[in-house]
Amino acid sequence: MAIELFPSAWITEEHRMLQESAARFFRERWVPRAAEFRAAGVMGAEAWREAGRQGLLCMSMPEAYGGAGGDFGHDAVMLMEQGRANLSGFGGGLHSAIVAPYILHHGNEAQKQRWLPKMATGELIGAIAMTEPGTGSDLQSVRTLARRDGDHYVLSGQKVFITNGQTANLLIVVCKTDKAQGAKGISLLVVEVEDADGKLRPGYQRGRNLEKIGMKAQDTSELFFDELRVPVENLLGGENGQEGQGFIQLMQELPQERLIIAVSAIGAMERALADTLAYTKQRMAFGQPIWNFQNTRFKLAEVQSHVLAARTFVDACMTAHLSGTLDPARAALVKAWVTDLQCKVMDECLQLFGGYGYMMEYPIAELYADARVQRIYGGTNEIMKELASRYM
Repeated sequence: MAIELFPSAWITEEHRMLQESAARFFRERWVPRAAEFRAAGVMGAEAWREAGRQGLLCMSMPEAYGGAGGDFGHDAVMLMEQGRANLSGFGGGLHSAIVAPYILHHGNEAQKQRWLPKMATGELIGAIAMTEPGTGSDLQSVRTLARRDGDHYVLSGQKVFITNGQTANLLIVVCKTDKAQGAKGISLLVVEVEDADGKLRPGYQRGRNLEKIGMKAQDTSELFFDELRVPVENLLGGENGQEGQGFIQLMQELPQERLIIAVSAIGAMERALADTLAYTKQRMAFGQPIWNFQNTRFKLAEVQSHVLAARTFVDACMTAHLSGTLDPARAALVKAWVTDLQCKVMDECLQLFGGYGYMMEYPIAELYADARVQRIYGGTNEIMKELASRYM
């Protein structure tokens, strides 16, 4: 496909080797089990440990903490291959490129040594608990409260739409340690929800695995905290565990989260285009392949231009991020624009499959359904445009 003629400048030979290894692993190990994962509504702990053994977790974490010592480019190529493999159910991107960096960048040495090596093996599965039933993009309004009681915090509240919610045993919880201080009262608590025997700690409960339009294999859950006792040393911060740093920590890490969403969109769009191109060249109508109709060729030429433009924008943001110069406005714009385009691309491709495109046995149907949430999570696209406009 012509897209391959334009390799990304930020992808090194090492990245490409990982790309090939990840693609082979997904194709041989997980794609044959995709229907099983969808039916279960979760990719269980066994899949996480397998990913750990393959070196697909925490690739950008330093070797001193059990990682591969790579950079965000390693996470990005894995996410693109996951998108091309149509495996939206695996929450490894959130685990490795969102949760782990919070600990690396904001945790103290003891916290890094305690959690990151086990995240690299898949023994610990990470999630970040931000959203609440009445609070999405407005993080300053979270109600989950951590009350200090001696050498513990007592955590109470509710979270919803939490990726990896059924499998995660290590949560970064966005909470208020001082509810009178607004954003300055927000802290991040790292919560180990299981004891040494793997049983849930008193005061913590997983809600139901939410039924969604798409991403059927991704466990997305409600979480409940009822007077859950969390050691004070689990406060994410400096050596002294200073409270009220959570909002600043969130703002520093959210640009990478938004770039992750755009990167995953690229892999999914490239898969959709490849599948549609192959289908139209073999599907017969009126005695000839539907590729022979001018409308088909024009539509796919337009789709390819969308994918190439999106890839170019993401590549520019990747280059900036790898050099430490990606600003919040560009991160917001790339997330909003690329995911809007992703939904348009999926719609155009599905249309060319006709009635078969509406059948879940065809990957394009799953790609279409999975794409819709990209415009919502990580900050809605409306919020992304508002944020970007403040820098104009």
